[in-house]
Amino acid sequence: MAYYVYVLASKKHGTLYIGVTNNIIRRVYEHRQHLVAGFTKQHDVTKLVYFEQFESVEDAIVREKRLKTWKRDWKIRLIEERNPEWVDLFGSL
Repeated sequence: MAYYVYVLASKKHGTLYIGVTNNIIRRVYEHRQHLVAGFTKQHDVTKLVYFEQFESVEDAIVREKRLKTWKRDWKIRLIEERNPEWVDLFGSL
């Protein structure tokens, strides 16, 4: 089974959200449709701008926690290394 760490954004250089899931299509869909109460719904954070895949849930959780401690500039640099235009990656899943 695959596990994913993902970053959602409200817009380019907008509000960011980092999460972990074992079903990235379902989870991002839930965020996009505002089915998830909380931060992403409140701030309209629905654009998938970055994700990483892991084989173990433990590795994914460690990475998620590490990214959440990063400075905002580091997170933006990480996104822009793979997705410089902040294209919504949901359609390519």
